[in-house]
Amino acid sequence: MRLRSMFSRKWWFATLLVILGTALCIRLGIWQLDRLDGRRAFNSQVESMRALPLLDLNQDGFDSINEMEWRAVTVTGEYDFANQVALRNRYNGSQYGYHLLTPLLFDGEAVIVDRGWVPADSSSTPTDWRKYDEADAVTVTGQIRLGQGKPAYGGVADALPADGSPLWVWNNADVERIARQMPYPILKIYIQPDADQADATPPIPFQPEIELTEGSHFGYALQWFTFATILFVGYPFYLRKQEA
Repeated sequence: MRLRSMFSRKWWFATLLVILGTALCIRLGIWQLDRLDGRRAFNSQVESMRALPLLDLNQDGFDSINEMEWRAVTVTGEYDFANQVALRNRYNGSQYGYHLLTPLLFDGEAVIVDRGWVPADSSSTPTDWRKYDEADAVTVTGQIRLGQGKPAYGGVADALPADGSPLWVWNNADVERIARQMPYPILKIYIQPDADQADATPPIPFQPEIELTEGSHFGYALQWFTFATILFVGYPFYLRKQEA
């Protein structure tokens, strides 16, 4: 009798809304559990890489370097400033600027280094960036990062110019695409150098703050599943009360 009332002419629309609302809450709960799994996988990757010894690109093998994101790394080589590019929309505090991505040549190989933040002005061009050149060989120590075609939420991927000319200013650290405009092969990672809080001379290296916790995803998932239960179980009791 209760089921017949739920799908009667009087209540069918309310029943439909309850079914859809229940399904939505369940889906949101599953989504939060998926995000929890992703967070756990990320934490595990960071912790496992940080437990490994420093990787020296001049001495150690790096065949599986694409699987080593967040591992500490060091390399000695010479920068190729003629082929460096910049990432727009980067800030040092509240000051707008760029991050310089510069190829570092070493032992017949090349790797991109995020040298850090430089201020923007009305004439920021590849020629202007040359005032940040560093002479002779340099040793860079930092961590391995993977390139990103575009942010997971929002944003657009960068596209190389149709005429084959280089793209000098990028939205994303898209190493795969940046590599296509280089005159030599490069590793499909970039190095994010260690940052010194007292360093105020551009380019200023940047290191993201990483919080190795599970966040609130499990609690949010429980909330959504609770809402689904309240809707699914409580609706028949509501109907019985209305028809009493």
